Amino acid sequence: MSKANTTVAPSGEELVFTRPASLVDRPTHYCPGCHHGIAHRLVAELLDEMGVIENTIAVASIGCSVFLYNYIDADGVESPHGRAPAVATGVKRARPDKFVFTYQGDGDLASIGMAEIIHAANRGERISVVFINNTVYGMTGGQMAPTTLIGQKTTTCPAGRCLEREGAPIRMAEIIAHLGGTAFCARGSLDSVKNIRQAKKYMRQAFEVQAKGFGFGFVELLSGCPTNWRMTPVAANKRIADEMIPYFPLGVYRDVVADGTCGSMVAGGE
Repeated sequence: MSKANTTVAPSGEELVFTRPASLVDRPTHYCPGCHHGIAHRLVAELLDEMGVIENTIAVASIGCSVFLYNYIDADGVESPHGRAPAVATGVKRARPDKFVFTYQGDGDLASIGMAEIIHAANRGERISVVFINNTVYGMTGGQMAPTTLIGQKTTTCPAGRCLEREGAPIRMAEIIAHLGGTAFCARGSLDSVKNIRQAKKYMRQAFEVQAKGFGFGFVELLSGCPTNWRMTPVAANKRIADEMIPYFPLGVYRDVVADGTCGSMVAGGE
């Protein structure tokens, strides 16, 4: 909980859960049960708690993630589809004093943006990435994404994704963790209070490795898309727990601070 979450109401009662200062006070346009709103709140809480909001530049790509600028009270840049890591790289290199992060979905980052995310991580760019994995293209109507699970039905694979025809769903956290410039990589989930709290801890670590100059930070968040999954929000949360987490295991995949190699990351940087 951010420091901005404790205040006193006009009645004199202490309010212990309020809107983070960096989260814009406006109605959400996201569908009922969508987890983007939870992810936005976690981002805002961390920017407040770390004291970097005034020095932040957010970069969002095409997709549901692009509307980040409507909700986070920070300077922002919109990038072409999949190119957020490349844009963020340019911003960070031009203004190394800024805190720079990207906010991207799986239809963006893991598909048309695969080259950009791979090479940004491999170079060890001093940026942080928040990756929303809801196993579907959300904004464009529910098409199959690189992360769509085997058997999952979408508008472009109505009979369900087939391993022989479309290949296996891509596990991005595992890929990013093995690249030389990655300083922190983890996967969390937004399906339960327990997992949301843990996801925030992972996000903080991904942000802190940038702030400390250690390298590239990446956090994947398993999220629900009830509208395109044709499910209720409750059923969508259950699907994350029963189907997504077994295939996309939660946890830390790389942490140079914990394994004691952060010194070499700094030494090898620009």
